[in-house]
Amino acid sequence: MYGEGVADMAGRIRDEDIALVRERSSIADVISETVTLKSAGGGNLKGLCPFHDEKSPSFNVSPARNVWYCFGCGAGGDAIKFLMDAEHLSFVESVERLAARAGIQLRYVEGDSAAPRPRPQQGQRQRLVAAHAAAVEFYRAQLTTAGARPAREFLARRGFDRAAAERYGCGFAPDAWDLLTKHLRQQGFTHDELVTGGLSRPSRSGTLIDRFRRRLMWPIRDITGDVIGFGARKLFEDDDGPKYLNTPETPIYKKSHVLYGIDQAKREIAKQGKVVVVEGYTDVMACHLADVPTAVATCGTAFGADHIGVLRRVLFDSDERAGEIIFTFDGDAAGQKAALRAFEDDQRFVGRTFIAVSPDNMDPCDLRLAKGDMAVRDLVARREPLVDFALRHVISRYDLDTVDGRVEAMRRAAPLVAKIKDREKRPEYVRKLAGDLGMEIEPVQRAVLAAASAPPGRDNPPARPAPAEPVVDNPQSMVEREALKLALQEPVLAGPMFDAVEASEYRHPVHVAVRAAVAAVGGAATATGGAVWIESVRDACEDLAARALVGELAVEPLRIDGDPDPRYVSVTIARLQWGSVTGRIRDLKSRIQRINPVNNKDEYFAAFGELLSLEQHARALREQAAGGL
Repeated sequence: MYGEGVADMAGRIRDEDIALVRERSSIADVISETVTLKSAGGGNLKGLCPFHDEKSPSFNVSPARNVWYCFGCGAGGDAIKFLMDAEHLSFVESVERLAARAGIQLRYVEGDSAAPRPRPQQGQRQRLVAAHAAAVEFYRAQLTTAGARPAREFLARRGFDRAAAERYGCGFAPDAWDLLTKHLRQQGFTHDELVTGGLSRPSRSGTLIDRFRRRLMWPIRDITGDVIGFGARKLFEDDDGPKYLNTPETPIYKKSHVLYGIDQAKREIAKQGKVVVVEGYTDVMACHLADVPTAVATCGTAFGADHIGVLRRVLFDSDERAGEIIFTFDGDAAGQKAALRAFEDDQRFVGRTFIAVSPDNMDPCDLRLAKGDMAVRDLVARREPLVDFALRHVISRYDLDTVDGRVEAMRRAAPLVAKIKDREKRPEYVRKLAGDLGMEIEPVQRAVLAAASAPPGRDNPPARPAPAEPVVDNPQSMVEREALKLALQEPVLAGPMFDAVEASEYRHPVHVAVRAAVAAVGGAATATGGAVWIESVRDACEDLAARALVGELAVEPLRIDGDPDPRYVSVTIARLQWGSVTGRIRDLKSRIQRINPVNNKDEYFAAFGELLSLEQHARALREQAAGGL
């Protein structure tokens, strides 16, 4: 079962010991370290599955049988299988970890011999976790030395005493090239283990040296409490490194999945149904010490989909019990950008999302220093819905003293109101938006309804006066969307042809914004594809709706069976241009009708000549686009 009995170089675990591990490993306790479980009746428990995204809990645990099963994705097994799937451990590593947890001494046999033999070398994850645990103790001991005085002073200036430093395992990387490396090597850790774990690195001469030096250290723990990495803060002016330096990606440290403080905060998050997302290590410490025990922070990366998955499982964020997610960001431009990115992910949560910004643009740590613990609690209590913040930010970009400014602000804000998860709140936000814009409620209501009624997976159109049909269903809008999908998903294939068509050929305002963002990052022809490319385009979008659309188009299937080829790209680009050219032909014909050929002879013939040229171009494009999408 799950690789049971598979021998490695060190032999295999005795079958009776494996059975004992299964018997003594509480499936509920093991799973509860990563998934919040609630009663499902009949003695069973349920939670949100950690192996697929869902809004209603289908992950079931039977403590009586020590097994689990997900009715959503079909995965299931015992505690050993859960660790194998959830933490990507081998069968032997999972058994060894559970044995250590239950205090069971495992015995190993070689071949058919039943004679017990000494415990073999631990699996890679266990070895790396053990190395990090030893490093924590080393750094903590160094914090009391004379050379660590700047680190102690930094903590004191930030309002953290010795007890706080000990609670969070703070330490100091000494002013030495290989002190930690030698210490860990003496404890039996190998050269490869220290490099693989990100604790040491090869020097230019080839010798092994410490990765962190002359810095204040924070151990970073996973949700179970194991130390898997470090965050290091610069202390000295002559240190030419970054302000914060984190452990690199390793087999046990994946920054997109890690939330600092989650090990200490998870029980309160589950209990309160609330989480506060802050920006740094000291902010987490300050919040916890100020009696905001649900605070967590990302580690050297933006808040993303994997972090959301971790929090939703801890929050039990489902249709049955919607959680509350509160983001705290600085009030500067970078903080506003981070808040808007968080709003883009709002739909991934079932619960409500909020933002808390200090009136003085102070982060929680600075606020605690300046005004005390109560000010931190008040900051969180004064939170406002994230949608309010996003709407205010969008509206602020337009001149509401002009008709054009008010209408354009309405077009940009309407899709945000349409996306509010709680539909009963939408009418109130329609009234609020109309009031903020200084407009009558009817046109705003029409714009929101048009955006809300757009088919799933399609772009929410900006409202236009009495359109003949919804913009999203317009063939031109559809082909523009297809061209943008090709640029995002297949830039190597589509890049040269896509880049040859300017943004002026696009009619949909949000499509124009995305096309401009592609150009701003160098064009599709310069890209190799993947997540980095898509993120660069999204970051270049100045429009919130455009940023949201990039994420949608990056995963939406192309309108073709099988893989796209150069001909499909050519047809798509031709249809894009053809739609634009025919639109210009209509405009030009209307203009010609208004020209008096007697009084404006030159203008008339110039326009007529331009019309003939455009019609010829349109015929050529129509031939190229033959076959359709």
